Amino acid sequence: MDKNAPLPDFDLLTFTPYRLAVAAERTSEELSRQYKARFGISIPEWRVLVHVAHYKDVSVRDIEARVAMEKSKVSRAATRLEAQGYIAKTVNADDRRLVSLSLTEAGYALMQDLLPLASQYQQEIEARLGDLFEGLEAGLEGLMPKVDR
Repeated sequence: MDKNAPLPDFDLLTFTPYRLAVAAERTSEELSRQYKARFGISIPEWRVLVHVAHYKDVSVRDIEARVAMEKSKVSRAATRLEAQGYIAKTVNADDRRLVSLSLTEAGYALMQDLLPLASQYQQEIEARLGDLFEGLEAGLEGLMPKVDR
């Protein structure tokens, strides 16, 4: 292979998967600075908490599938949240490999404060995008596979 031969034309800065990944990372980091400062939780912990709050009784495997986050990251976040008293783990009696996660009273109280922060951030994003927001939502629906809601 000739390393001096020109590469095919490719513009990274207009490559949609790259731009989506960067936009997702930046918006996630922007919100995480707020909840990390106020509540001391990380992005993986936020993702676990919000899924447990939304789905009530959810497994590590469920979260892994919905969030596209490695099982080990979900498990570590769940372990930290359990140690902080925000979630409880319940082992499935039929399949001990399955662990259900649920909010504790402290976790519920945390989400009472955390979810309005996330909602406010959502409103900020919508305001920034203005009329473009509806198109973004439609585009994301077209890209994301349907998962159990």
